[in-house]
Amino acid sequence: MPSEAAGASILGVERLPSKRKRESLPMSTTLTWRSMGAGEPLLLLHGLGTTSEDFAVLGPRLARDYRVLTVDLPGHGRSPSLGGIPSVQAVADALEADLDELGLSEVHLLGSSLGGRLALELAGRNRASSVVAIAPSGMGMPQERTYQALLMSGARLALRALHPLIEPLSASRPGRAVLLGGLRARPSRASPSEARAVQAGFAESAGFWRMLWWSVVADVPTGLERIDCPVILTQGTRDLLAGGQTPRFLLVVPGSRFQPLFRAGHAPLSDTPDELVRLVHEATRRSRTYRAIKEA
Repeated sequence: MPSEAAGASILGVERLPSKRKRESLPMSTTLTWRSMGAGEPLLLLHGLGTTSEDFAVLGPRLARDYRVLTVDLPGHGRSPSLGGIPSVQAVADALEADLDELGLSEVHLLGSSLGGRLALELAGRNRASSVVAIAPSGMGMPQERTYQALLMSGARLALRALHPLIEPLSASRPGRAVLLGGLRARPSRASPSEARAVQAGFAESAGFWRMLWWSVVADVPTGLERIDCPVILTQGTRDLLAGGQTPRFLLVVPGSRFQPLFRAGHAPLSDTPDELVRLVHEATRRSRTYRAIKEA
């Protein structure tokens, strides 16, 4: 498939450093989107407390084979907060409206943590061709939700206190280990851009507390039995945050399968990038077979 991104920035927003050109998408969308590469559309959804820069390294790799779309979730990065309650359903409504604005009825989805949960929500609305969900939230027991909320709250407070130091810390491997130690098993492998994502996320997100409550702690998934596309659930074996949530989705998502990511943390985008690329290729390949069978 072609692999070069089209054209210059539509918004005139400063390009983020990358070996592949990124294109900002129209201002008529509610959230801030970027695109790179060409081929079948693949939407990457980040988790709570970070931004689309979480995919700064993985995104260009996937753009060799797909039209990769990234988006800052509400209240994160350059996207405004939602006006009402920022539940999973409300955030999915905003994503769905923007997909309509972009003329995309279906996309492949790769989501991490809350992004994984949103990917499954969109799949339940028939907006997904395939899903790879990394440690999706939503299936925690009460004690697991409390534990997750405490860890996320601690990260928010710590990174707000470190705010003036995030930029210099992101420039060195030991500094990146400090910034990403709770999210990645091998945080020093992350790029400076991935480390800086916590600045516009945990440290600066305007709607962090409301999204933590409504989209993570209080979220109860419904309608996932309607999902009608290939779904791969995955989680790092060194994930300190999600507990045993991910395999529980096997009980409610038809035809899904679970793949552990060995020696990987909660947000393993730089821990096991080769394995994640492989899982995306597997899911998209299965979606083509699935579609052919349905159309036969």
